[in-house]
Amino acid sequence: MMDKDTALVPEEGWHCLHLFYRIEYGQWRLLSREEQNTAKTNLASLVQEIRAMESTQLLTLSMVTPKADIGFMLITPDLQSANRIEKQLSLSLGGDVLTPIYSYLSLTEESEYITTEKEYTETLVKEQSIKPDSDKLVEAINAFRERMKHYREERVYPTLPDWPVVCFYNMSKRRGEQRNWYALPYDERRKLMKGHAAVGREFAGKVKQLITGSTGLDDAEWGVTLFARDTFQIKAIVYQMRFDPV
Repeated sequence: MMDKDTALVPEEGWHCLHLFYRIEYGQWRLLSREEQNTAKTNLASLVQEIRAMESTQLLTLSMVTPKADIGFMLITPDLQSANRIEKQLSLSLGGDVLTPIYSYLSLTEESEYITTEKEYTETLVKEQSIKPDSDKLVEAINAFRERMKHYREERVYPTLPDWPVVCFYNMSKRRGEQRNWYALPYDERRKLMKGHAAVGREFAGKVKQLITGSTGLDDAEWGVTLFARDTFQIKAIVYQMRFDPV
């Protein structure tokens, strides 16, 4: 449980922790059959205990390539809880059985490039010729507010999908002398990101994306977690993104 007196809960968003381990099979085989069964039971019980925590989600991942054997994706508000859970998972099968080979810490966040209500109103008036102060405009704005509320909840306080294929990678924007993302004016960056988002929407229902921020928390600026029902869609969306100016 979260100790409210010592909890480190961010002002906005939840902590997201990706953990990947190699199983030391030599060490595992030193355990008796009874010890192995006890260890597996301990891990299963720990997973259920973590999933029962308030506002906490945990995915268990079987890694396909030998880069790792098992992985976990944790979302929880309290950094103290994330720290404790990481230690518990690392030791869950016994000392020296799981060797951590990669980890990544980030925070769920809202995009800074989302359409504002003012901008959406201007679009409705100018491009769709909806009259200001009309009932039609009020109805459209109310619908927009509901969509944005849902969007924000999904970004900042997401529910992880129970889909069988998960892909994770980190990324940073270019900072070279000739091409520096952060040197571009905000409006230009925002326009580029709208095009980027349009590519993602082409895969609605096929791929779910969770973009988490990690500036100052880990090695890159964002963590990207993709969920799908088959590997083709993962490959397809990442390939299409390669042609995006962003």
